Amino acid sequence: MTEDERERILAVLEEGSNALLDALHGVSEVQAARVLAAERWSILQCVEHVTLAEQYLFSLIETSKFADKPLIDEQRWLRIATRGADRSVKRECPSYALPKGGFSSLQEALDEFLASRERTIGFVKTNTDDLRSRIAVHPVLGDVNCQELLLLMAVHPARHAKQIEENKVVLAS
Repeated sequence: MTEDERERILAVLEEGSNALLDALHGVSEVQAARVLAAERWSILQCVEHVTLAEQYLFSLIETSKFADKPLIDEQRWLRIATRGADRSVKRECPSYALPKGGFSSLQEALDEFLASRERTIGFVKTNTDDLRSRIAVHPVLGDVNCQELLLLMAVHPARHAKQIEENKVVLAS
């Protein structure tokens, strides 16, 4: 990973974390646990989902395999970067990231997300591999390189920050 690539990923990881933290500002535990409709996740479920996804995607990086040559798909990179936080298209949640009530409080879920994100950031800061040559199989995208997985991890919280903001509007009405 070049220094420019590292800085770019670190910036997007920070943006995603900040979007989630900003969306959660002022949310009480009672509000976080409230399910507004059968087809909508609560705020707590959103944070649990983001946490589970972060952990799963990091596990894909940990178990990735080195390829003989880098897997580079600039179009996919751009799609991830531009569509990753887009809520206008509904996406089916993979089973590994479905909220299952694994956290008793919003604070517990958030603390776990932040710990996972800190591990991801530490990995990015210290990794010296060409992550485009480390390949994993994403359940939706198929073969991806680990830089793409990091980008997915980075933009994903912003998608659900928007969902949390939508919930907050309904809760306030």
